[in-house]
Amino acid sequence: MQHNMRLFESSFNSMKSGKKTVEVRLNDEKRRKISIGDSIIFTKVPKSNETLTVEVVELREFTTFKEMYERIPAKDFDTVGDPIDLMVQQTYEIYSANQENEWGTLAITVKLLEADTNSL
Repeated sequence: MQHNMRLFESSFNSMKSGKKTVEVRLNDEKRRKISIGDSIIFTKVPKSNETLTVEVVELREFTTFKEMYERIPAKDFDTVGDPIDLMVQQTYEIYSANQENEWGTLAITVKLLEADTNSL
């Protein structure tokens, strides 16, 4: 199955370079449809026609973002040197604590398949 998601420029570029191998999301209804072996097409935002296609190689569910960041090496997020509390705070700029409490979190480990700068 193929999924479409948006990704902010810094995370997009880290994934494109191969430094970022884990994407952080809420474990909401949309993400619960993802399975290992599926593909995800990430579109760079806010304004870009660039996309990345990745294969999902692992899915890990956590109750909180803090728990996720404590259990997965920072290098997989391309955040080496960032304290966990800062990583959680930055994630709360995208998702609220209420959303985290309602849905839980999902770490999506990916393998880059293709980067396309003229796809849209």
